[in-house]
Amino acid sequence: MGDGDSWGRCDLGHVHWGRYGAAGLLVYHVDPAGQRQVLLQQRAWWGSGGGTWGMFGGARHSHEDPVSAALRETTEECTLDVTRVRVHGFSVDDHGGWEYTTVIGSVPDLPEVHPASGETRDAAWVPEEKVADKRLFAPFATGWPRLRGALTRPVIVVDVANVMGSRPDGWWKDRLGAARRLHDEIAPLARQGVTGLPYGFFAYDRCFPELVLVTEGATRPLTSTVHGIRVEAAQGSGDDAIVGVLESAEPATAYLVVTSDRELRSRCQALGASVTGPRWLLDQV
Repeated sequence: MGDGDSWGRCDLGHVHWGRYGAAGLLVYHVDPAGQRQVLLQQRAWWGSGGGTWGMFGGARHSHEDPVSAALRETTEECTLDVTRVRVHGFSVDDHGGWEYTTVIGSVPDLPEVHPASGETRDAAWVPEEKVADKRLFAPFATGWPRLRGALTRPVIVVDVANVMGSRPDGWWKDRLGAARRLHDEIAPLARQGVTGLPYGFFAYDRCFPELVLVTEGATRPLTSTVHGIRVEAAQGSGDDAIVGVLESAEPATAYLVVTSDRELRSRCQALGASVTGPRWLLDQV
């Protein structure tokens, strides 16, 4: 047992398991047709909500961030190899003085998953549309309608020329150098994630997106070796290259384009992407 394995109390006077809060993993798989399967745990009969279905999870320890806690708890309770989980973000249910963090991620296939402790009676991949048909653990049932909307891989597409042009820092004297500076400013976001997402984009309090930097003209030679960042060098118009990224979207992927160009904004929104201005991105760094 760790130092978080005890009861905690929220400001409403309710008692919850987890002295330092709790975290769980909501993991899903997307098939080529875009259909999602969600991994659920059936709770042991002897525990709280015995026999109901929900996500794997449990108490956080004092030294753990919520992602580490959710992955550890999942490893303790089932046979899923969590090293194959791509974490996309997390959502916090704050009770005041105590919080439950749902970590959301995906896996590239559907491995067989079995119980690994007495806390788990069964484990099953369930089609997304049939999750609500299960007898769900009450807190999970309450959060499921909101969490279902977050079963999507986030991608942020950056109009590099437009973002550079939003700051009068002398970028026009050395456009490639300015693009490299912007890349280096953004790079930490690939690891630490982003917050304050535009309204309606995601049910995440923090997400860990793929960052796609679209370059054109003098900035085309820009490259990146940072995990989570991809550079797309436009052969012609940068706007057309951004639209091309959206047109080649994979199933269950949502795009946020960073630009202040009005015409490009309209083209992106017509393809279902969200759009925000450079200031949002620069405030993240």
